[in-house]
Amino acid sequence: MTSFTLADLERIVDDRASADPSQSWTAKLVAAGMPKAAKKLGEEAIETVIAATSQSRGELVGEAADLLYHLMVVLKIAGVPLHEVLEELEGRTAQSGLDEKAGRKSE
Repeated sequence: MTSFTLADLERIVDDRASADPSQSWTAKLVAAGMPKAAKKLGEEAIETVIAATSQSRGELVGEAADLLYHLMVVLKIAGVPLHEVLEELEGRTAQSGLDEKAGRKSE
């Protein structure tokens, strides 16, 4: 069991965001802006789905790690701290997922 958390990942992304883009993938994504980072997040989401449905457990673990990392980069660029996402999730646990979904405004 690891003691590494998403908060640790958030700090690493934050630290590396201002590095030299020629030396850091995180800095390169941040410098490229939201369109590039969001596109990469989407690619990782698709790869995670593929791994979940047709590949090995190890592939799923690796793709899930990529997905979480790229999500943290997108949140960084958007200025959304992890604690806001966690607060949203926490608030949703007060009721069943089905009740929460039924209560959302339709778009």
